[in-house]
Amino acid sequence: MNQPDQKRVTRVTAPHSRSLGLSPSRLVMALAAAGLIGGAAATFVNSPHAHAAATSVATTAAPVAGNYVAVSAPDFAAIAEREGKAVVNISVSGVRTVANRGGPDMQGTPSLPPGMDPRFFEFFKRFQGQQGPNGLQGGQPDGQMTRGQGSGFIVSKDGIILTNAHVVRDADEVTVKLTDRREFIAKVLGSDPKTDVAVLKIEASDLPVVRIGNPRDLKVGNWVLAIGSPFGFENTVTAGVVSAKGRSLPDDSFVPFIQTDVAVNPGNSGGPLFNDRGEVVGINSQIFSRSGGYQGLSFAIPIDIASKVRGQIVATGSATHARLGVTIQEVNQVLADSFKLPTPAGALVSNVEAGSPADTAGLKTGDVIRSVDGREIVSSGDLPAVIGLGTPGDKVQLEVWRQGQSQTVTATLGGTGDKDTQVAGNDAGPGQGTLGLALRPLQPQEREQAGVASGLVVQQAGGPAARAGVRAGDVLLAINGKAVTDIAQVQAAVAASDKSLALLIQREGNKIFVPVRIG
Repeated sequence: MNQPDQKRVTRVTAPHSRSLGLSPSRLVMALAAAGLIGGAAATFVNSPHAHAAATSVATTAAPVAGNYVAVSAPDFAAIAEREGKAVVNISVSGVRTVANRGGPDMQGTPSLPPGMDPRFFEFFKRFQGQQGPNGLQGGQPDGQMTRGQGSGFIVSKDGIILTNAHVVRDADEVTVKLTDRREFIAKVLGSDPKTDVAVLKIEASDLPVVRIGNPRDLKVGNWVLAIGSPFGFENTVTAGVVSAKGRSLPDDSFVPFIQTDVAVNPGNSGGPLFNDRGEVVGINSQIFSRSGGYQGLSFAIPIDIASKVRGQIVATGSATHARLGVTIQEVNQVLADSFKLPTPAGALVSNVEAGSPADTAGLKTGDVIRSVDGREIVSSGDLPAVIGLGTPGDKVQLEVWRQGQSQTVTATLGGTGDKDTQVAGNDAGPGQGTLGLALRPLQPQEREQAGVASGLVVQQAGGPAARAGVRAGDVLLAINGKAVTDIAQVQAAVAASDKSLALLIQREGNKIFVPVRIG
């Protein structure tokens, strides 16, 4: 959301305009309609000749040869004209109180989830982009003023506005600017970092509002449109298609994101994502970028999730999320083979917190959670999204894979508190041959220090186990979900497996399954 120095912006060009077959006059008209020059889009939205009903925004289809149907694009101009009035520009200012604070929209290295490849994670950006006194992005020393801009949209006529939590984070003053150029000082009713949703209130009445759609009706390939203030250019319209649904990103959110290829940039944060009927289906929140700008991977918070958070914040000033109390990790093919799963899908439980809802329900280390209330868990990241968006006290039916069989477990969800469902890292790598571990039983004082009832200390690691990430000093607790207390049990497990083993390792107080391919 960094706003460039406006004095340096001298012109906007359209690369390869000749290859598009546009005459200069048609090119100027196209740029004006897109809001790229001279604020034409805002003028168009507020034109007295604009019709509220506009024209139909439904797509039209014409039969073609074979079994395919040619579908034209929606009437984006009608959507922008009708819905753009409810999209607002948000300016924030504040004093940063934490020196060199990291984070997804700051320079520096973000805090990585265990096992996340930093080369991948560092490119995910929340693109509000706060700006310091010299225009520098990133954490600033204590006492430095920071300013930034983002987007939002009005959801009720009395001035309730939705935006991103990271847009208003650390803000001392929030200013909302409408398309009719009126400005209001907004009150932050509340924000929820877990979903990156914030709710604002301005003192106004009879305001234009957006229409809310159902993101579950979206299909991959559907047209979508964004309106926001990239780099401070207010009411900029961009369009694209839904690239994927239910994306889990490498952060601590509960959100199954909508992925699109809509062009969103710093300043688009908090703005609405519309479907082809002109209904809001998401809030633009994050991008995947090597440069900090648009690269074709944009992520939006589904509006049904945002609406639920909005209701809680308006009613109580905060949002609550449910928790299960497990540490989970991804199931790859080696782990699937070890646990005799038909497919490498689900959330593998590597630890159950004592006294948690999971513990009370009877979940065990080594269980693979395959579905929640009939909703399939494909990636481990699906589980926090499903559980976290529940309500404390809800009862859920978990389909669990345990010892080669499917079972059903009923759990009563708790509140988030200080501990949440965590995603464990996985240092696993391929290996061949025998296990390659030198082991000895834990001494009584070592068991007490490690907080375990039994286990084997890894004295030396080589072969497949070392290549999979096991190292000296690790404590081997179980193989394929079965506790091991002596060397004979390990030898028996290796002899009984012809392909792979799942070793439950404790290292520095953390537990993780390490898949080892042995044949």
